Amino acid sequence: MQERRGVSVTPDAALSPSAGRRFRAYTTKHLDELTARAGLAADERLAVQAVATVLPFRVNSYVVDELIDWDAAPDDPIYRLVFPQADMLPSGDVARIADLIRSGASRKELNEAANQIRANLNPHPAGQMDLNVPKTANDEPIPGVQHKYKETVLFFPKQGQTCHAYCTYCFRWAQFVGDADLKFASSEIDQLVDYVRSHPEVTSVLFTGGDPMIMGEGVISKYIEPLLEIEHLEAIRIGTKALAYWPQRFVTDPDADDTLRLFEKVVASGKNLAFMAHFSHPNEMKPELVQEAVRRIRGTGAVIRTQAPLIRTINDDSATWESMWRTHLRHGMVPYYMFVERDTGPQDYFAVPLAEAYDIFRGAYQNVSGLARTVRGPSMSATPGKVCVDGVTEVAGEKVFVLHFIQARDPELVGKPFFARYDEKAAWLFDLKPALGATHFPWEKAPVEANGLVDPTRL
Repeated sequence: MQERRGVSVTPDAALSPSAGRRFRAYTTKHLDELTARAGLAADERLAVQAVATVLPFRVNSYVVDELIDWDAAPDDPIYRLVFPQADMLPSGDVARIADLIRSGASRKELNEAANQIRANLNPHPAGQMDLNVPKTANDEPIPGVQHKYKETVLFFPKQGQTCHAYCTYCFRWAQFVGDADLKFASSEIDQLVDYVRSHPEVTSVLFTGGDPMIMGEGVISKYIEPLLEIEHLEAIRIGTKALAYWPQRFVTDPDADDTLRLFEKVVASGKNLAFMAHFSHPNEMKPELVQEAVRRIRGTGAVIRTQAPLIRTINDDSATWESMWRTHLRHGMVPYYMFVERDTGPQDYFAVPLAEAYDIFRGAYQNVSGLARTVRGPSMSATPGKVCVDGVTEVAGEKVFVLHFIQARDPELVGKPFFARYDEKAAWLFDLKPALGATHFPWEKAPVEANGLVDPTRL
């Protein structure tokens, strides 16, 4: 048997009852049957169907058979992670769509109503469409590319703009609802390569989506391999939920071995391959199949870093995060980020106030070893950059949040602390107000006086 750095190429077929099964997706046409299995009454199932008309729903046989505890549904955390909840949207919107479904409305009528609701859900937060898209020398936007921070370029491969299953909290929900005006993607790898070559400040490219690992090896290699010739590029990142939602992708799928060979090729080229794995709950690591997938990926020389947002009703307690980080560390992965739920989609349903988020983070952080304290958070990926809540304290008699930029559009802001008034209800950066007499935050322009001049005493 061929060996790859101590990890056998041929996996153990007895790892899981579902290890060798073909991928099967469940979509909205299966929703009524699955929610009935969770014990929902007919009116509750209709409300869920209404939400799924507005927000995307997709799950697969592995998640359904291996990860969800149906005896605990609908309160099981993995069930809540992938199945829409009736109260995720305003009750009036849910009732409107439910009435249309009940009356047998056409697909066109349903889509029109759903699009009106989606328009109010901030489908592309943090300036993704208007601030992050770079342009060619002819001032034409480069499709499928975002360049927010000077060191890192994001690329959205066209064939990777779906997922093995959809998270109910996903801030990229707009990619999956079938509206071409909301979708962001490209199949033009040459444009990406030319752009990175002409920008020596770019040291890493992040493949994102959707999920790049929905693509077969033959497709993803066509995107990755041309980048390996760019000398100033130091790292390839792959943002993916595949380890949690379809670990067969790296173990028993027909191209699993070829995918691992591609990873080895990246590492052999002298680039760092950062596998950015999204794990939202410790239960996602329980199956032996995912543990084997982790071993095989690490055996290629790739580094697996783990990240997830803090989500109400799914992982909003310290013990869950402590367990998750300990488990990841035990399996050789690097805890990387706890994110704050973004200001898009059903944020009001899932968001945890920043003060509570900090308490949850600190409660977990103080109980893990230094090896797991690589994790950063709670972090908000907002328009000006990634802002970390460092703590709550009192300065000059005023209770404040202490924050700093982990990353920023303006590199001068990176690492600099700043303060915001304490607000127990604030759940996002833009809910905060400057503290300690400041009139604006570091990324904002100073107020202008009536005479058109800036008062230096207010800076």
